[in-house]
Amino acid sequence: MEYKLRRAKWLANQFCILAIFLQVRFLDLKYLTNHMTKSTLPVIVIPMLVCFILLESCTTSTTSNDAAASEIPETFTRLCASCHGADLKGNISQSLLDGSWQFGSGKDDIMRSIKFGYPHHGMPAWGAVLADAEIDSLVSFLLYEEERLGISKPPIPTTLETQDYVVKVDVIAEGLDIPWSIDFIDSNRALITERSGRLRIMENGVLLPDSVLGIPQVRAWGQGGLLDVAVDPEYDREPWIYLAFSHGHGKVMENGEELVPAMTSIVRGKLAGNTWSNQEILFEAPHETYKTARWHFGSRIVFDPEGFLYFSIGDRGTSEDAQDISKPNGKIHRIHRDGRIPKTNPFYDRPGAVKSIYAYGNRNPQGLAVHPETGQVWETEHGPLGGDELNLIRPGLNYGWPVISYGINYNGDIITELTRKEGMEQPIAFWKPSIATCGLDFYSGNVFPKWKNRLLVGALKMEELQLLDIEKDRMMYRQTILKNAGRVRDVTTGPDGAIYVVLNNPGKVLRLSQHLEL
Repeated sequence: MEYKLRRAKWLANQFCILAIFLQVRFLDLKYLTNHMTKSTLPVIVIPMLVCFILLESCTTSTTSNDAAASEIPETFTRLCASCHGADLKGNISQSLLDGSWQFGSGKDDIMRSIKFGYPHHGMPAWGAVLADAEIDSLVSFLLYEEERLGISKPPIPTTLETQDYVVKVDVIAEGLDIPWSIDFIDSNRALITERSGRLRIMENGVLLPDSVLGIPQVRAWGQGGLLDVAVDPEYDREPWIYLAFSHGHGKVMENGEELVPAMTSIVRGKLAGNTWSNQEILFEAPHETYKTARWHFGSRIVFDPEGFLYFSIGDRGTSEDAQDISKPNGKIHRIHRDGRIPKTNPFYDRPGAVKSIYAYGNRNPQGLAVHPETGQVWETEHGPLGGDELNLIRPGLNYGWPVISYGINYNGDIITELTRKEGMEQPIAFWKPSIATCGLDFYSGNVFPKWKNRLLVGALKMEELQLLDIEKDRMMYRQTILKNAGRVRDVTTGPDGAIYVVLNNPGKVLRLSQHLEL
């Protein structure tokens, strides 16, 4: 537990500084000059001398820019140093003191990286060797070292070098509260949702200070809140704005706690200046299907060339519902833009089925995109620990969750032994380890002509933006074009052909444009 001793030394350092400050702050020097006696002098001077001595000792032991060899845990030296370096600065694997974490920077992410490993990336699993308490101690040491040495995440780069282009990066909006989605009304105006329940307007590249008034009340709790925003594809003629959000209804008691059940809801409305108006409810599930879980709302909206609206709902923490077509959760839905349900939907005539269901067996789809040429609907969804999926969505098909999966539970438990089953679709591609897929768009601009119709995939945990080359129903290759700028929540092609990336932690929006073709 060496890191605890070092933490104590650091706290002693701070205490010494505080003690000296307080004595200096509250000593009345004029009083001391007139009234100090031989008996009072030691009372004042001795504590100050002791603090100076302690401060020097503590500072000497804690301000080194390197991890002291005697204080590095034996576990790290025995298992990790050969790859990450005895000084934590890297050897055959990356440094642990550069502020960049390849597989997620949260404590739970790092613990899972150590316990379960990432063999395809050369990271072995140590769960069979180390107890959870030992892993926890090791992670606490690594995070303390970051804090002690003042290491922070590198700033967002101003340029990126990809296989095809040198890309210029501009921050066009910041200070946002968990921004979730962006869509453009025209070349000068864009809408941005904040999960806490605010709809923001960006005008001529400037984020307006006031949010839109009168939007529907959302259940901002856990992963829920104000989620996707989509602009009608014929906005000049039909100026509708579409919102996906978590809608709460009623209250229930669970384990002595009062909770509000919620489900994903879809509405549309119009902007009258800075006010939301003319709202219409397009989809609101039966209230008895609402769930109290804090997660898996799905909530993306896209339109196909025929004018249909597609939206996703996650399994809401009840995985078995994804296989039940009488329940709305764990599904991809299709409706008309005014909320009517197409009679050509695959389960429209099925007794007891939710008529808007277009496909089912989906865990938590937070990416939907329509191919600009084929009109096909593509989807990304979060797997559990491993097994994020890229799927080509076709009517009436079953995408398998939770019967088949390439992932396991976050605690290491097996969800299912099956990765394939007759009657259930295989993903076009899957990510193992999970990257936490979120946000999806086919690039459709002219700024990056080599990337035309390639698929942009955002990642929350891995903090990256990937570019996938899709040929028919196959993924040919992928490259990462942005890494460690923040959790990528959404991505879209702007009217100017630039790529717009919505980040969480930090709450910013980036604009990627071409600087140089390679």
